[in-house]
Amino acid sequence: MNQLHFIWSMPRIYKRMVSVVIDSMFIALAFWGAYWARLGSVGGLESSTWVVYFATTVVTLIAFTKLGLYRAILRYLTFHALFVISIGTLVSLLSLTFFAFYFEIYIPRTVPIIYGAFLCLLCGGSRLVVRVLFSKAFEGNGDSVVIYGAGSSGRLLSMALRGSDVYRVRAFIDSDKTLKGTVIQGVRVFGVADLEAVIRSKNVRKVLLALPRASRMERKAIIDGLVHLSVEVLTVPRMIDIVSGKAKIDELRDVSIEDLLGRDPVQPQQALIEANVRGKVVMVTGAGGSIGSELCRQIIRQGPTSLILFELSEFAMYRVDKDLSAINTAESLGVKVVPLLGSVQKENRVFAVMQSFGVQTVYHAAAYKHVPLVEHNVVEGIRNNVFGTYFTAKAAINAGVESFVLISTDKAVRPTNVMGASKRVAELGLQALASKSPGTRFCMVRFGNVLGSSGSVIPLFKKQIAEGGPVTVTHPDIIRYFMTIPEAAQLVIQAGALGKGGDVFVLDMGEPVKISDLAKDLIQLSGLEVQSEDNPAGDIALKFTGLRPGEKLYEELLIGDSVEVTAHERIMTANESFMAYEKYVDLIDQLDHACHNFDHVKIRQLLLDSPTGFEPTSGIGDLVWQARSERQSMMDDNKGGGESGVLGSDSKEHKLQLVTSGGIKP
Repeated sequence: MNQLHFIWSMPRIYKRMVSVVIDSMFIALAFWGAYWARLGSVGGLESSTWVVYFATTVVTLIAFTKLGLYRAILRYLTFHALFVISIGTLVSLLSLTFFAFYFEIYIPRTVPIIYGAFLCLLCGGSRLVVRVLFSKAFEGNGDSVVIYGAGSSGRLLSMALRGSDVYRVRAFIDSDKTLKGTVIQGVRVFGVADLEAVIRSKNVRKVLLALPRASRMERKAIIDGLVHLSVEVLTVPRMIDIVSGKAKIDELRDVSIEDLLGRDPVQPQQALIEANVRGKVVMVTGAGGSIGSELCRQIIRQGPTSLILFELSEFAMYRVDKDLSAINTAESLGVKVVPLLGSVQKENRVFAVMQSFGVQTVYHAAAYKHVPLVEHNVVEGIRNNVFGTYFTAKAAINAGVESFVLISTDKAVRPTNVMGASKRVAELGLQALASKSPGTRFCMVRFGNVLGSSGSVIPLFKKQIAEGGPVTVTHPDIIRYFMTIPEAAQLVIQAGALGKGGDVFVLDMGEPVKISDLAKDLIQLSGLEVQSEDNPAGDIALKFTGLRPGEKLYEELLIGDSVEVTAHERIMTANESFMAYEKYVDLIDQLDHACHNFDHVKIRQLLLDSPTGFEPTSGIGDLVWQARSERQSMMDDNKGGGESGVLGSDSKEHKLQLVTSGGIKP
């Protein structure tokens, strides 16, 4: 086949000229062949028969040209091209009949019919042969792949990949037993049970999922049957993206984490989505964050009169404002978007914003959420998460805000770290304020990890796999709840509409996921093998690094067992203990004093004494406090440097050990 490569590489104009010459030869062969088939010879014909032949040839070539036959690319030949050949042949047949009648030449009535059949077979068949030759010429290139799904999407994908030098389709796999054993576009269809044998026998490297209409639960069941195979699994885009033009059928992607979770989204209740948003002035704090920005994207589509973006980071504000402006313009929403820089720790700034714009609904998403970072920056974590929430809530009361929704976390339930404890104190603050301020409805929405947020483990795993590993997991038994950012934001908006005052809403996160299993699935779906004691020749190893300071093996969503259903199937409400307003104010005052003096021992004691359920698993991890303690320890040792012997050495060793082990435990 390599000898034909010079033909494939010819300029397009030369290929068209060759096609015209060959079609002229086919017309002659069909014309004289029809005479021979009918009369047994071509001798003794009138000289004017040549006139009919030449006239028919000219008309036929013009018809083929006008119908676009010579613009068709043979390697992508479809039934449309064969239809064009059929129409051109019909025109040629009729022109032959017309010219014979016009020049009064006797031609048997069956000759035009035989001529048409010959011409159609020659022109159409030759093009099919060229297409097959082209496919054969390049079939040795590219990875051998199997298409899972022999429906319309699978057939379209196979056709799109036919001219590709990247993939070579070796088989279809489909669960429809009526298709098993059939051949589609020259490719055989096998049953699901035959998949492993097909992969081995045909040296398949990739499985392409062509099931854009399948639910996530169905896709998860299929993926679970593929993870043990040493093949990479790719998928076609969602059907809604293909139909809308956002993606093409052959734009293959990695299997999404949503498919691995197998969690189908629930259609939102429009009445709940609109209740606190449509026709209202809505403010989102932390608008540039993962959850905050998605809240903004969903809120702007529900018709608020104004959307106030409140964000500390200039860069994050720039990104979300630009994104929302594009949505506003593209969808002609006409929503007034107001980007405002500021800190939720500045109560006067927050109050001025709410009062000036007449804010009616607040979604408070501003928070520090990364457990290790807050462990290392305790004071700032408490200032932002506790005081930021308290000051924003007080500003909302004073500005006459109707509804205030706090975005909380599952780490607030029996927290083992400062971040979780600070979010639980923030929840207690809203519950305390709710009893004193009936004019503003406070509620909080608690949920677990969201996929794709900043610091999410999934992008880290993918990066480590791309770099050849190892993939790092903190503990072999650690589990987490996961939810997509759009679903989380959607449920937060709906939960806010259900609030009556002081409610703690808990989102149904589905089944928890074992992180080590998730890492293994990602490795295997990349066509690689997990390296282990049983498989030392594997491609990528799992490395367990140990739990980080304050990290739990598993997360919870409920403090007690008292939970009730709501009008939404994935939103529950929990009845939990809370603090009286006076006691909470006293706690806040003491925390403020301790934070001001960087008294970390006092801060920790206050968190332990408050009804947060705080059970720290490590010592004080604040980096400034540790550095100060170490410096003080060295200064004390220098002062006592005159005291020699074992006592001084032991004292220094003890103090350094105190710092490096995580600090003082109360």
